[in-house]
Amino acid sequence: MLGRESLDRNAAARADETLVATLMADASTRVLALRDGRALIADNALVFLTPAQAAGASELVYLGHETDGSAAYVAAFVDAEFAISTGSINVEPPVDSSEWIDLRVAGAALSDRDSGLFTQALALYFWHENHGHSPKTGAPTASKQSGWVRASVSDDSQVFPRTDPAVIVLVTDDDDRLLMGNNAMWESNRYSLLAGYVEPGESLEAAVIREIYEESGLRVIEPEYLGSQPWPFPGSVMMGFTAKLAPGQHPDDHAADGEEILSLRWFTRDELKASVDDIKLPGRVAIARAMIEHWLGETLEQESGWRAAR
Repeated sequence: MLGRESLDRNAAARADETLVATLMADASTRVLALRDGRALIADNALVFLTPAQAAGASELVYLGHETDGSAAYVAAFVDAEFAISTGSINVEPPVDSSEWIDLRVAGAALSDRDSGLFTQALALYFWHENHGHSPKTGAPTASKQSGWVRASVSDDSQVFPRTDPAVIVLVTDDDDRLLMGNNAMWESNRYSLLAGYVEPGESLEAAVIREIYEESGLRVIEPEYLGSQPWPFPGSVMMGFTAKLAPGQHPDDHAADGEEILSLRWFTRDELKASVDDIKLPGRVAIARAMIEHWLGETLEQESGWRAAR
């Protein structure tokens, strides 16, 4: 769900250091405000502010424009005290019927354009929030190139937005059962696929094998890539894989690591469908849900949602 987008990011225009100021002087520019990582949403659609209504934002970032050039978009990062006038707005729905909502809660219901804009803006929000100082010199950094570069004020060295690769794995045994685990950060009855970050100097396939063994004690083989999804919490891309138990590896020899994963369960398709009233699955916004339903061969009718904490 978060891999959808329809906007032209127009990367070539970012080098124009006057671009954002020019767009913010144009009343037709659509401004996506983020407060504490949440966006204004009403009726399952983003609410855009006028440039005037976004005055006082701590950071402005150019997101791109419609492919036909009809509208440009800027993200505005605002603080908790930010107040919005409920006067006229250039884009519906009206701001006074909107709420600040987390992407994980709203993402699945948004359009391709809105999902892509929110995902892109949120990833940049966290990056700016976490890179106010140069990792090289420790000096403060300033935003450059329309919000896509931060430069040290001491030596002008540059810091670019980063994305951390992570693998998420759909493991099956010889009976085509699905392995899922309960993470220590979740409710006790929430289960999902096993996942983890790729380490330095490691291939994606090696990360699949290592992560599954570390979290479950099971050996797997034949990692095969399925697809990917950005996960801006705070800056990852989830790369989906399938893998099979290694020959001689008994499926019941699993052992949760006790730190990240507290329990593990195998599910047949019938067992998973029969368990939807007892366990919580990943929300529709997550690639894990799409992978599970791909294996299952049908859509599961469960809207389990996400906890607000990130």
